[in-house]
Amino acid sequence: MTNILSVTLQAVTPEGIIDRYPNSYNHFVLPFVIGISFILVYLLIGLVRVLYHLSGEDRIKLLKSLFNPKTALKNLKDIFCDCLLHTKIWKRKPLLGYMHSAIAFGWFMLIVLGHLEVYIFAPRHLEGISEGSLYYPIFYRFFIWINPAHETLRGTVFFFLMDFFLLYVLSGIALAMFKRVRSIALGMRHTTKPSLADRVALYSLWAIFPLRLLAEGFTADLSGGSFLTKPVNWLFKAFFGNELNFMPTWWAYSICLGLFFLAMPFSRYMHILTEPVLILFRNAGLKVRKPRKGFAEAEIYACSSCGLCIDACPMNTQKKNLKYSSVYFIRFLRRHNNKKINEIAEKCLMCGKCAALCPVGVNSPDIRRVQRETINNSVGYDYSYLKDYSDKAAAELSDKPRKSGKVLYFAGCMTHLTPMIIKSVEKVLKAADVEFEFMDKDSGICCGRPLMLAGKTEAARKTIEANKKIIEQSGCSILLLSCPICLKVFKEEYNLENIEILHYTQYIDRLAKEGKLILEKKEGSLVYHDPCELGRGCGIYDEPRNVLSGIGELKKAQKERDESICCGYSLGSLTLDEKDRSKIAESSVANLMANAPDKIITACPMCYKAIRSKADVPVLDFAEIISSSISGLKQNS
Repeated sequence: MTNILSVTLQAVTPEGIIDRYPNSYNHFVLPFVIGISFILVYLLIGLVRVLYHLSGEDRIKLLKSLFNPKTALKNLKDIFCDCLLHTKIWKRKPLLGYMHSAIAFGWFMLIVLGHLEVYIFAPRHLEGISEGSLYYPIFYRFFIWINPAHETLRGTVFFFLMDFFLLYVLSGIALAMFKRVRSIALGMRHTTKPSLADRVALYSLWAIFPLRLLAEGFTADLSGGSFLTKPVNWLFKAFFGNELNFMPTWWAYSICLGLFFLAMPFSRYMHILTEPVLILFRNAGLKVRKPRKGFAEAEIYACSSCGLCIDACPMNTQKKNLKYSSVYFIRFLRRHNNKKINEIAEKCLMCGKCAALCPVGVNSPDIRRVQRETINNSVGYDYSYLKDYSDKAAAELSDKPRKSGKVLYFAGCMTHLTPMIIKSVEKVLKAADVEFEFMDKDSGICCGRPLMLAGKTEAARKTIEANKKIIEQSGCSILLLSCPICLKVFKEEYNLENIEILHYTQYIDRLAKEGKLILEKKEGSLVYHDPCELGRGCGIYDEPRNVLSGIGELKKAQKERDESICCGYSLGSLTLDEKDRSKIAESSVANLMANAPDKIITACPMCYKAIRSKADVPVLDFAEIISSSISGLKQNS
């Protein structure tokens, strides 16, 4: 560090005579050096702590991913697009995306170009700095005066680019200031309340680049400048004369940099440094195992507290529920406020919209789930019935003929509460001449997903083991599901080898494309509601729309696909009351009715019941409307 600062200071006297002081040093660099040293040490300690809390299996997965060329390329792409360009925000809220990318990418380019400039020019113009040396002056414009570099084409290009990206950053800072006054103009209805550390870091960040413009502008006639810094120099000289006292601006610039780095670990801006780490962990396939350690800790410190999840949360229909959004859950985790953490963890609907829209990719529902595992519950569980039931069911199914393409239909608990869905699914399968077995026609075992959402992992494992035995001994090659809640847990937790797991929207789309199911276009206008677990949970958006567009005019909801609004009756919430659920259902229906469709279609038994109770137009299940649209069959050759 001493070598970085031990550079030649060239001072200009009023007469313009250049006095050289070899290897001199100026105290104004100290605030920056202290701040950057602190944040680097803090980051190193934090990284060691996070790695220490990872399981041995996760450490191996992370190490392998770092040396995997495909994953390494994805890491670079994600870091560039998500951390610097903020493409996720650009796609949804362009003005907000511009603000973030201007500050992040602009600052990054200033750092890169600054280092290139120093690498090219510093060794020839500084005493004690040799070609190939690792040490260069950080504040290049201060320590390099009367630099002939600006007289060359290459030097002029650097000066122009540095001024261009400084202006780019300043435009982002201006938008950030405006956002604090009127966030709605940038597409945000709600913003988070900043803590003291947030305010110190925020105001320091706002000041850094205007002060940089002033500092470099004050010395632009000595060290060089371009279209932005030179006019600043001319302007100040016009007001104050040729003898400018430039040291206060360089001190202020260094102090703001130092304050920003000192406040960063305790503020929302820690995400600038931790988000790339989170990307490496996520692309390595790591999972949340504990609410505050390992991968979860990386997610917690990568949260930018931007507040986008507040707007996304379906519970924001009630102002009192804003405090249950993911950003405050993460904040309380950082502060170790256990009472608040548990309250927020239990209230969440676990719809996943916050995770889908999070520009950083923090999966707070997963953290909530493992947090729920830590909450004491005195309720006992008796698993003794599971073995006898699974043995009997498996034996009955295994006695039946095994055929290639055999379909095993699992309706699930919620579908059994809406028997019309079961009848419609059976009608469609018979119309397409599909041979299938009904796994839980008379009775069955829960898929385990509600238990997992409640944090009862061990109880869920017991039910999964029992169901898995039945499915594997059935000889099926396709497991068909009509409940998205079941679909998600079967796909993620069951590890069923050589068995294709399909939702009925996917299977019906396949049957229609293969010509085994002929549908008639006789419906009016339809709007499709994306169930949370089916869309955001399993990424199934196109298949149901493919089929519905063939039987009627498919209209758009105001928000759909990954922005679809939860019906409010998710099993994910343990404590949300009926009044709040009802408000959310009303909001979901209003969203679906934006373009005045004749009918609302959904593909989840829970959503069907919730939306039907609030809508003024007919609400149909996907299988129900398909079964009523069958016009004929293509005969098998």
